[in-house]
Amino acid sequence: MKKTSIVLTAALLCISLIGCAKKEAKSSNGAAAAVTKVADASTLVSKSFIDPVKDWSKYDNLIKEIKAETNYAERTKKMHEAEDILMSNYCVIPLYYYNDVYMQKAYVSGIYANAFATKFFMYSKMSNGAKTLRINLASEPDYLDPALNSSVDGACLAANSFSGLYTYNDKGQTVPACAESYKVSSDGLTYTVTLKKNLKWSDGSALTAADFEYSWKRAVSPDTAADYEYMFSGFDGYESGALNVKALNDTTLEFKLIAPCAYIEDLMAFPTFYPVCKKYVEAHSTKDAPGAWCTEAGFVSNGPFVCSEWKHDVSMTYTKNPYWFDADKVSVEKLEFMLSADDTAIFAAYNAGNLDFADTVPTDEIEKLLETKNSEFYIVDELGTYYVAFNAKSKLFDGKTPEQAACMRQAFSLLIDRDYICENIGQTGQVAANAFIPLGMADGNGGTFKSDAVKQGYYDPSAINTNQAATVAKAKELLMAAGYKFDAEGKLSSETPITIEYLTNQSTGHIAVAESMQQDFSAVGIKMTIQVQDWNVFLEERKSGNFDIAREGWIADFNDPINMLEMWITNSGNNDCQFGR
Repeated sequence: MKKTSIVLTAALLCISLIGCAKKEAKSSNGAAAAVTKVADASTLVSKSFIDPVKDWSKYDNLIKEIKAETNYAERTKKMHEAEDILMSNYCVIPLYYYNDVYMQKAYVSGIYANAFATKFFMYSKMSNGAKTLRINLASEPDYLDPALNSSVDGACLAANSFSGLYTYNDKGQTVPACAESYKVSSDGLTYTVTLKKNLKWSDGSALTAADFEYSWKRAVSPDTAADYEYMFSGFDGYESGALNVKALNDTTLEFKLIAPCAYIEDLMAFPTFYPVCKKYVEAHSTKDAPGAWCTEAGFVSNGPFVCSEWKHDVSMTYTKNPYWFDADKVSVEKLEFMLSADDTAIFAAYNAGNLDFADTVPTDEIEKLLETKNSEFYIVDELGTYYVAFNAKSKLFDGKTPEQAACMRQAFSLLIDRDYICENIGQTGQVAANAFIPLGMADGNGGTFKSDAVKQGYYDPSAINTNQAATVAKAKELLMAAGYKFDAEGKLSSETPITIEYLTNQSTGHIAVAESMQQDFSAVGIKMTIQVQDWNVFLEERKSGNFDIAREGWIADFNDPINMLEMWITNSGNNDCQFGR
């Protein structure tokens, strides 16, 4: 899931004298390595390489095979093959594996998060006697419609205002929510779910199994255009457009899969699978704006809280929903959200006592928080990857063969000083990444997909520091294979310059990473400008392919590699690289 406020930890580059000195030395050393022999780009790409635009159907078909595979060992093997293909074109350039940081007042307890960065506030306690929990997650949310959301902040809001069949407890385990129980057929394909009795919407009307049938079919409808509709691709009837899910009666839902699914409870706990109220949705939406029903306060939901006030770009207020099935365990009466992406202003509001929970911290405050061992500063594990994405269809690659374009992108990847980013901007234990699937993710066959970042990755993430001259020379070799020339100073010739624009959203951490890469690329004469956009504009520009290179972050939606792989199929709403288009 797209990360909204990726908190990176440490002082900015401009105040890190040691780091700057190191980078200056790297630039001069890198310029000394000369490359004269021009290799054929086709000899430099991986055997797994396919044209990411014209031949991507091969990847799409492999994902279909994985989704239908019943032999778990074979499925794991095919997922490794899929990642080989994904990584071979270097449109996806991982930088580090995520952890999460946030601030929480000492008088607050009961807030918890799962490994996928979703925060749960419904069971929070306030020992200071307050009944309102004041929070910052991010700026103005992109979507509140569970079917349309694809951001982490949106998932947090959905998890606190809607309830699916399943949810997560404070140990990160899936547990029943609207579901009471379920049975599975002997072949592992047909599920019969029994709902809790007397479920209600926030307006007091009855919530039944028919609401889940409607909502799931709505999520896969082309009219809805949900980014996550592909998450139903393991369901029978998905390919034909007739999803095999039906309400047998008010409290019984039946659905059928095409292959056994080890993570089915995670899917039932995911926002795209949440129910929405048909009567309210259809009364307040249009075909052109399927999410219009929840763009203002007062919309009907079925979770612990209801959006009762919304001052756009300023604040949101959620009040306790008395009709929620577990309402008697909710002690907080209100959630007040400060809508802002300005982490400096957010930190100031937290220190002034105006926030009880802040899901972001300025980069230049982290060092002090660590040194003083501030008990209100939390660092928690996550399953996810912070990365850079190239648009496979960018004009930057005009006139280049697919192999030459891949060589260009690989050269960019080699030049990035990931250790610097982790140690001087991250500084909370991030691990430099050399693969898209994060370390520690389960393999779906009782093991771990990847446990060693060095032995199981696609490149040495520390090479620019451990073997600087050779790494820069390799980057030049790749660029020369793509048709670029270098001058006597070891920089790109004026005949063949490279100028790119890097797209990011507002955050001191994101900008610091961008500036670090900007300096790394300048070692060979690549010129990169940085464009900072508001969150919602940024999301749409990436989704539409209106960029050369952009910052990205993906937190897993469930603990299985397919989640990190299926997002790149051609028709996925999360395919920002524009593969196959």
